Amino acid sequence: MQSKEASGLAETTIRSDLIRGSIDAMLLQVLSAHDNYGYEIIKTIAQRTGGRYELKEPSLYTSLKRLERDGCVQSYWGDASQGARRKYYRITPAGTTRWRSGARRGISLTVC
Repeated sequence: MQSKEASGLAETTIRSDLIRGSIDAMLLQVLSAHDNYGYEIIKTIAQRTGGRYELKEPSLYTSLKRLERDGCVQSYWGDASQGARRKYYRITPAGTTRWRSGARRGISLTVC
């Protein structure tokens, strides 16, 4: 029998994994349309969810770094022709496969 403390820890881990997975799915869905940079990704998610979901910058960049480490996205620096230089992200073939797999299971931006 699990202690109350161990049970709470397992529950927290499950919740964290679900949140992480949802953020990853949203990011991959946004990037499946076209390459994008941080602020535009946040705006797109807010618009597509009717303002119900507001992704914070720390969560965004933590997830993008994880997705990049996992080979699901690649980053590159855009030119500075429109002001400050921005770091863009693009979905990779592995990321597309992961996104489609999630979409088949019903995980999409419209569900958030």
